[in-house]
Formats: sequence, C-alpha cells, structure tokens
Amino acid sequence: MPFGRKRGKMDIDKIRELGIGIGFYRVEPMDVKRIQLLPEVREMCRKNKCHMYGNNWSCPPACGTLEECREKISGYTKGILVQTRGDLEDEFDGEGMMETEALHKEHFLEMHDRLVKEFPGMLSVGSGTCTRCKKCSYPDAPCRFPEKKFSSMEAYGMLVTQVCQDNGVEYYYGPGTITYTSCFLLE
Repeated sequence: MPFGRKRGKMDIDKIRELGIGIGFYRVEPMDVKRIQLLPEVREMCRKNKCHMYGNNWSCPPACGTLEECREKISGYTKGILVQTRGDLEDEFDGEGMMETEALHKEHFLEMHDRLVKEFPGMLSVGSGTCTRCKKCSYPDAPCRFPEKKFSSMEAYGMLVTQVCQDNGVEYYYGPGTITYTSCFLLE
C-alpha cells in the first residue's frame, strides 16, 4: 500500500508522522470545502508591504484572479494544514521571526517534494512568496519550475486565522511565539 493512502483515502496518521518527522509543529486534516477566498485579503496583497505584488509568478496578479484560484481549489475536498512554531525573545525579535519563517519554508519544500510522489495532482499553498529561485523570472520569462512553484495562502485570498479556526487548529500559541501556517490540498 503506497504511503499516505488507506483504501483510496488520505491516511492522516502517516502524513502527520511524515510532517512531524520533517519538523512541523502541527499537521492537521483540513476540510477544503470550508475555505473562503476573500477579496479583502487579496486587497492586502495589493498594498504590497512584502514588495512581491507584481514581482513574482506566485503572487498577484500573476497567480490569477480569485475566481481562477477558486477554480484551482474546486476539485479538492481534503487537505492538511501544517505549522511551524517558533519561540521569540520578545515581541520585537525580528531575527527569531525570520529564522522561524526560513525553517517553515524549508519544512514546506521538503513536505511538498515528499507528498507529490503520492499525490501528483496536489496543490501546495504556502506561507509567503515562492522561494524556489533566488530571483523570480517574472515578468520577463516563464517560471523556471512551474510544477514546483507555490502561492501563499494570502495570495489565494485565504485569511489564515479563519482557515485555522474553521478546521479546529490553533493559530496563536501565546506571547513569545510566532507561527507560520501552510496547506496542501491532496484529494
């Protein structure tokens, strides 16, 4: 029996074991039907605080309209949420935040590369912009690795706190912590 499947269904226990082994803090099932794609979240992207809007194939507007994103996720019914949690020295610990973010992206890429072998049609939706390449080819040339690129949950219009809440997953673990959340849509 292939990894991650049990009688044609997603085996969350094996997927959780894989994710925890990779280093995620939490790996939880996700009901994809509960995802809401919100224009106000996409509008936050347009404000370009991260400087990626219009500069990356995985960010708006290149990742598609909300309607196109909705169409991409419409064929999925199950997925998983993954989280990396970090401890901070204080609320201004930018270095700790960046270290946790880098660790989350490392875990995310490894999880993607492992899961795609069993779920070749999966959709990986990360935290922050795609970082497969040091410099994105957008808009001058096509994406170098279209099968490996990923958009962020926010680029898709997902309010991460709401997605977590709708799936019974904590988002905030208290003072002195930071959490990064991503998801994989599998079936």
